[in-house]
Amino acid sequence: MYFAHPTAVIDPGCEIGDGTKIWHFSHIMTGCKIGKNCNLGQNVVVSPEVVLGNNVKVQNNVSIYTGVICEDDVFLGPSMVFTNVINPRSAINRRDQYLCTHVGKGATIGANATIVCGIEIGQFAFIGAGAVVTKPVKAYALVVGNPARQIGWMSEFGHRLHFDTNNRAQCPESGDWYELVNGEVKKLNLKT
Repeated sequence: MYFAHPTAVIDPGCEIGDGTKIWHFSHIMTGCKIGKNCNLGQNVVVSPEVVLGNNVKVQNNVSIYTGVICEDDVFLGPSMVFTNVINPRSAINRRDQYLCTHVGKGATIGANATIVCGIEIGQFAFIGAGAVVTKPVKAYALVVGNPARQIGWMSEFGHRLHFDTNNRAQCPESGDWYELVNGEVKKLNLKT
């Protein structure tokens, strides 16, 4: 069973998982799939065929357009924006040209960020507030700015990783270790 505020509009034909909460003035459209234990804030729109995994947190004023797929544990910050067409024009219908944007497990997209359609955001990537993302983002990457550029790496707990001379870094909160090899970060099965 899910919860929907009385002002929310839930169209028939959507799938909504148990424990999900949908708040004031949100609109959930036919054909979308929302997992378990998600939280959709005020004034959120979820378009047809959008897929949200389990435990996705969507803050206020976010529109998630057709073509977006978010894996489990994704965080979508307040007023962040997805696009779904590269070259929109009011007088030209391009519904058959929507591009897929895939957001990996555990990724964070900060407030007021813009994600241009057709890209992949890797697992546990961290998109800073206000960033304009125009190209793929690697797993664990920290990107900021307009256009967004990578400035570092983040742990699964959301802490900046500082790699030593052996290309290893430890998350200060979880104690998990990470390794940087050939421009890619991987979590190691080590604890101290």
